[in-house]
Amino acid sequence: MQNKTKFAIALVSSAVAFNLVASSHREAPAVTQTPTIDSTDFYAFNSYEEGREGYVTMIANYIPLQDAYGGPNYFAMHPQAHYAIHIDNDGDAKEDISFVFNFSQKLGNNGTGITLPIGPEGDQRAVQVPLKNVGGISADSSAAANFQENYSVTLVEGNHTAGTRTELSANEASMFGKPLDFIGTKTFSSVSGYEQYADTFVYTTQVPGCDIPAKVFVGQRKDPFVVALGKTFDLVNYVPVEGDSVPGANDGAGFPGGITQSNDNDDLGDKNVTSIAVEIHNSCITGDGNGVIGTWTTASLPQTSVLNPNATFDKPSVSGGAMTQVSRLGNPLVNELVIGLGDKDKFSTSHPSMDSQFADYVTHPTLPELLNILFLDAVNTTLGAELPTLAPTNIPRMDLVTAFLTGFPGVNQMAAVTPSEMLRLNTGIPAVPAAQQSPYGVAGNDLAGFPNGRRPGDDVVDIALRVVMGALCHPIPLNGEPTNLGICEEADANVGNVPFTDGAPLNASYMNSQFPYLATPLPGSN
Repeated sequence: MQNKTKFAIALVSSAVAFNLVASSHREAPAVTQTPTIDSTDFYAFNSYEEGREGYVTMIANYIPLQDAYGGPNYFAMHPQAHYAIHIDNDGDAKEDISFVFNFSQKLGNNGTGITLPIGPEGDQRAVQVPLKNVGGISADSSAAANFQENYSVTLVEGNHTAGTRTELSANEASMFGKPLDFIGTKTFSSVSGYEQYADTFVYTTQVPGCDIPAKVFVGQRKDPFVVALGKTFDLVNYVPVEGDSVPGANDGAGFPGGITQSNDNDDLGDKNVTSIAVEIHNSCITGDGNGVIGTWTTASLPQTSVLNPNATFDKPSVSGGAMTQVSRLGNPLVNELVIGLGDKDKFSTSHPSMDSQFADYVTHPTLPELLNILFLDAVNTTLGAELPTLAPTNIPRMDLVTAFLTGFPGVNQMAAVTPSEMLRLNTGIPAVPAAQQSPYGVAGNDLAGFPNGRRPGDDVVDIALRVVMGALCHPIPLNGEPTNLGICEEADANVGNVPFTDGAPLNASYMNSQFPYLATPLPGSN
């Protein structure tokens, strides 16, 4: 049984990673038109903050590619959308628990807007200012803020549209506050000044049926994902193989012309996102299941929206009709590099219980063949080889189906098995402190990391590039020993033992080590 479990862990660690070559920034045609509901990354992991053993943290990031200097309006959430984090704890691919977030906006000065007296005595008028703040803001005072976002949090048990709904509260108030984005260090005095200000928006709330309080935070954060985004989508405009003998060696002794590790390769290094974060004790969300949960995030909008020809701050449009799901994310990149272009919007509006309709994209993945088309001739020329193909030939990829849609017994398989795309987390595996985490998760002998959920410091890009090109067909490190999993042959993957990488490094040190974990956002002005 122990060997079977080791085999399953290793297979999950590699196979699920196939779906994670990058994060889901602008991943489908429809969401590009409404970036406020575009989910970029989703994380679910056992909390590793000291003293928070037994808690689970879930983070849903929205509004991609935020430039810190993006004023004067910056990045508010959609006031008509429903943002949700869903949890399936019995394996039927249907949500048992959902946290639903609804946002509202308000002008300063109790909703009337901050004004300044303009004009000489006798013709002086109070005129509204055009900015979101008129002075410094701190943890002690937001009086100079001319804009405020609040949100409600509703716990839904059962179906998220028809289940039992309970509105959560903090300090006996049903509305939670969202901090202003990091306008700059003059507005907030310093980076530490903004950190202290944002910390005041971390709330403790009581969840029905749970004796242990949960935590909630919504606010701007530094985008935690790293990827050579522009070059990757320019037909992979770099040699995606490690150019050094080992990452960071700077010796050029790896693949000739291969990319080497550098933060300069991270196109998201100067971007922020908006995070919705929940931390809750695992005993409150596992129900009667086996301790494994399936999680994902969605955003929904009203079916219809009519523009107001006399738009106001409170009513720029009028919306109606049923709430309709327009964005969805569990494992990142599924919709970005796995689902075909014609089905991307369909995936965005689909439910995990219907995921069998997308099975061909997993059993017969196109990404390996695209890489083969792009690089076969160059690889053969560089190596003086005559490889017939770079793409793995073990089609259909039923190993990916098992890990991607069903999970493995004793590792991340739920009490019941319903093929579905969700980020699965075994809440019974203890968290690993940040300093001891491997960015390669389970494949790096760290069972608390990807694919057992996903932590912000897990480098899923490098893992994915290697797996999609056939790493599972070659011996992989397993508890320190090279092990052939026996699911395919080395001959099925000509380059399965090659250290593929996008050259953008990532590890837990890039993040904070306490809730909400993601780093302080970049300031719009320093």
